[in-house]
Amino acid sequence: MSKNRILVVDDEKLISWSLAASLKKDGYEVDTAASGAEAVQKFEIFKPDLVMLDICLPDTSGLELLKRFKATNEDLYVIMITAYANADSAVQALQDGAEDYFGKPFNLEAVKHVVERAFEKRRLKKEVDYFRNELRRKSDNEKMVGNSPKMIEVFKMIKICADADAKTVLITGESGTGKELVAKAIHYHSARADAPFIEVNCASIPENLLENELFGHEKGAYTDASRRQKGVFELAEGGSVFLDEIGDMPYQMQAKILKATETKRFRRLGGQEDVEANVRIITATHQDLPKMVKEGRFRGDLFFRLNVMNICLPKLRERKEDIESLVQYFVDALNEEYGRSVSHASPETLEYLTRYDWPGNVRELRNCVERLMMLEQGKVLTPEFLSPEIKQSKVAAQEPDSPGMISSDFAGEHIVLPSTGISLEELEKMLIQLALKKSGGNQSKAAKFLKTSRDTLRYRMKKFGLSESGKDGENDGFEASVSGSAPQASADNLRWV
Repeated sequence: MSKNRILVVDDEKLISWSLAASLKKDGYEVDTAASGAEAVQKFEIFKPDLVMLDICLPDTSGLELLKRFKATNEDLYVIMITAYANADSAVQALQDGAEDYFGKPFNLEAVKHVVERAFEKRRLKKEVDYFRNELRRKSDNEKMVGNSPKMIEVFKMIKICADADAKTVLITGESGTGKELVAKAIHYHSARADAPFIEVNCASIPENLLENELFGHEKGAYTDASRRQKGVFELAEGGSVFLDEIGDMPYQMQAKILKATETKRFRRLGGQEDVEANVRIITATHQDLPKMVKEGRFRGDLFFRLNVMNICLPKLRERKEDIESLVQYFVDALNEEYGRSVSHASPETLEYLTRYDWPGNVRELRNCVERLMMLEQGKVLTPEFLSPEIKQSKVAAQEPDSPGMISSDFAGEHIVLPSTGISLEELEKMLIQLALKKSGGNQSKAAKFLKTSRDTLRYRMKKFGLSESGKDGENDGFEASVSGSAPQASADNLRWV
């Protein structure tokens, strides 16, 4: 471990020598300079962590050197040395960024204490910066993934709320849709990113403890209150408070949240004075708040106050086109977490995953991918370890709605089956041909018509021997009318009703 480096700048040799000798004895690496010019030279070569700088030097002012050094390294700690500890120059030095100062003559033990305190403060600052960067890195890694129109609207709203410093934001959506990720995205992409982000789950804290958790208490507020304690609204000063599951907050507590939201002031338990709260309040719920308001289970005035900016997260089953990119994102993230090297999910696996409706939304999808990666031994995720519910969803999606009809992937349309019947393989091939024809041979558009991924479509085309135009190069397949008893049917004359 490298030693902390100190540069002592003083034209009095006895002072430089005594300081250097004492500090070296304490384990610091020390160099000295007797003038401003020498100090500048050694500052560039020695690269000190702390400079002990005399205000009066023979060739320049210590205040000028202070400004120069701080301009080069704003994290540098500087302790000024002056013959007049209460002089205006010492005060000016503190205003210009000096950490501390001491006067001549000085006590070596007192000086060593000042140096130790400066390095301890430097160490704590590094730790705070490290953990803050780790939190931000973790937040950046927990990305929201999706290119569907509904998710693009969500991203737009996040940017608006972050840029405008919206003071209240309500996030709604089913469990597992990513409400916490939206709250973090608003915070970490806003001007409040360097301040705390504190989450409170209103459903997990008992009613009698929630007020204390949010607002804190004064000494003696109740039997065990032996000292004053700050609540979340104070600890998050300048940042964001995320009240998850706001719909589960006790009715009586809602009035106090309303006051804090409207006035940006609150009162600790047992307190006599209001405390100001400079925080953004982000709330989230999976419940139907307007319905709860009508039923008298949620305050209408609080709902209208929170609902200034509303971000509604879509269900995963409403944006199935994002499933492929979500799966790949989870594969990459879990590879890093578990030290695996899985490359991707097979087209067949993606087809199963796309057919399923995901009642648990993105959270359930992530759990599914994690299970596959734990059980899969190869580098490609196959359907072998998918749960029965997911596998059965594909079979159910392929079964006819009635003896003579089957729903197509085109909303509101149906095709009539031949009276002699047709195999699912033949029907699937014809649907692919029809989609390619309708899209003019554009595979990406055809995949969207069939509500599947482009990779899955190409996999199916290869399986059926279809060319880029959607034909197999030999025979377009089945001829004659679909509705009659004639022999066969083709994709070119497949009848939609």
